Amino acid sequence: MKKYALAGVVVLYNPSKENIENINNYIDSLEKLYVIDNSEKESEYLIKSPKIFYQKNPTNLGIATALNMGAQLAIKDNFNWLLTLDQDSKINNEIVSQMLEYLRKNNCKNIGLISPYHDIVTFDKKPEIKVEKKLEVMTSGNIINLKAYEVVGGFKDWLFIDCVDIEYGMNLNLHNYKVLRLNYIVMPHKLGNSQIVNFFGKKVIISNHNATRRYYMIRNTLYVNELYKSKYPKYCHMLIRAQLGQIKRIIFLEDDKFQKIKMTIKGVIDYKRKITGKLGGNKHV
Repeated sequence: MKKYALAGVVVLYNPSKENIENINNYIDSLEKLYVIDNSEKESEYLIKSPKIFYQKNPTNLGIATALNMGAQLAIKDNFNWLLTLDQDSKINNEIVSQMLEYLRKNNCKNIGLISPYHDIVTFDKKPEIKVEKKLEVMTSGNIINLKAYEVVGGFKDWLFIDCVDIEYGMNLNLHNYKVLRLNYIVMPHKLGNSQIVNFFGKKVIISNHNATRRYYMIRNTLYVNELYKSKYPKYCHMLIRAQLGQIKRIIFLEDDKFQKIKMTIKGVIDYKRKITGKLGGNKHV
């Protein structure tokens, strides 16, 4: 296997035809693509390609478990690098090629992952610095070092969804691996149903995540805070503050307020009860 041969893993959950067609935008850059399907039933839109290995899970096992499945398959097939993707990732062959070019031209020994700059709805300006060390980045469009993946123990299955990427980035940093964002490579990314609204003359961003996601977001943020607050206190404090800000936005600006707040409270309670995994389960840490 070539040193920079690249595999990919994309996690599906009840994908649309457009989601499946996204695969055509990047598959030429990959030696192999592991399609891990958490859907309730097998997709009718699947693309036929000798590069694709398809695995249908019996139930929704969560994003972390699906990513781990793809990573373990890639390791078994002797790959060193893995592109991690959501089904709606707007990545293409050019972006992947640029990222691979960075790996070829630089010392990768201590690189845990590289990420493009995610073009999301934000008031922040894109940094001028070309390559930026980060504590964490979003999973979509990353190329992860599978040797580092093994060292840190992979993605935390018990988080299920949300904060999986935050925890993984922090874990890499804790093990002295670099998490690098290549700001000169831009990938469009849709975060929830984000939009900018006016609130008493001030522009505010709301994400409009549904009630179930709100449960995972608050519960898992509290777990990440517990795991890393002694190592990264300022950043963990910022994560907690961000969740409190989201609660305010739900109350004043988002729809389905009652259900979202109800599930947020449940997330806090389940964290205190040490419940992990899928909502409705009873797994304890």
